[in-house]
Amino acid sequence: MLKRLALAPVLTLALALPAWAEKLPLGDLSSYLNGLKTAQSKFTQVNDDGSISTGTLYIKRPGRVRFEYDPPEASLVMAGGNTVAIFDSKSNTGPATYPLERTPLSIILAENVDLGRARMVTGHASDGKTTTVRAQDPEHPEYGNIELVFTGSPTELRQWVITDDAGARTTVILGDLRSGVSIPDSHFNIEMEKSRKAPDRR
Repeated sequence: MLKRLALAPVLTLALALPAWAEKLPLGDLSSYLNGLKTAQSKFTQVNDDGSISTGTLYIKRPGRVRFEYDPPEASLVMAGGNTVAIFDSKSNTGPATYPLERTPLSIILAENVDLGRARMVTGHASDGKTTTVRAQDPEHPEYGNIELVFTGSPTELRQWVITDDAGARTTVILGDLRSGVSIPDSHFNIEMEKSRKAPDRR
């Protein structure tokens, strides 16, 4: 699902991290995510089968995300209007779609992220360099979960791992995440993207 918007085994962050860091509180992490209105980053994705993709990620909260994959893949995954659309560059048909709420990514795209909500967080730990939070929809744990990896000083989202409803894992490792960037709403307009990608029948 979600073009395997999740990602396989968690990779070690290739970053110059602080020597030691306390576990970041859930309230602080919720506040950070709620403050992340727009963001853009290069990303590396590791799929459940071990294959690797790269591309550019755009986030516009609430509810909107866009994954542009680099050639030769050149696929596109986008969410907008409570729907996720997967555009396969090798397909002549329209995109595969499904409700955003059925992917754990909806947890961080929510209008109000509250990691303190009952039964949402099922794991919260620190390895001394990063804080990892595993979260799920408390009403629908069968939809899967998302593991979010943060660094501190300042708090920054660096990676996530999504386990979908079929048990497949997808890891997304973020590059230099730039927040507060200007992103046009058209980046998340699925109908507009369908029209743009439709073959010219003239």
